[in-house]
Amino acid sequence: MLPITDRIAIGDAEIEESFIRSAGPGGQNVNKVATAVQVRFDAAASPALSEPMLERLRGLAGRRMTAEGVIVITANRFRTQERNRADALERLAELLAQAARTPRPRRPTRPTLASRRRRLEAKTRRAAIKSLRRPPVD
Repeated sequence: MLPITDRIAIGDAEIEESFIRSAGPGGQNVNKVATAVQVRFDAAASPALSEPMLERLRGLAGRRMTAEGVIVITANRFRTQERNRADALERLAELLAQAARTPRPRRPTRPTLASRRRRLEAKTRRAAIKSLRRPPVD
């Protein structure tokens, strides 16, 4: 079970892991052992995610989400399978937790009276400076 928030948790059966060969540090070990982890999570078919959360997730995941709604995260930062696996699951949980937060609605605001006055005074000053640059009228 992968906990996301206090109310949302993803079952182990919903997460598919595959181990692939990794580039990077490790010397000869890299050529022999599949240490990188690719985690796949079918977000579109998951009963734990609501429709609004899935829409936010689509925007946040970007290229990590396929057209079918499957999130693919590859981790090869570390030299061991265990640490890469933990890193991939942590990144998945972080992404889902970010999508679980509902954004605050934007409330339109109006400029204050003082700011409107300041803007008009600045325009007047600027117009006066520009009028002094004109050639004199005969």
